[in-house]
Amino acid sequence: MTIATWVLAHQGGWDEMLLVGAPVVLLVLLLRLANSRAAARQDDDTDAEHR
Repeated sequence: MTIATWVLAHQGGWDEMLLVGAPVVLLVLLLRLANSRAAARQDDDTDAEHR
């Protein structure tokens, strides 16, 4: 049995949760980063208009 086969074998469900959960968590983190950057840029633009 190869290592890849052993790792991808059924492990009671936790491995399937990682296969789904990891990309979801990554997507949430990237969206939060994008939103914070967009908010910061909008605040900078608003401050520049008031000068």
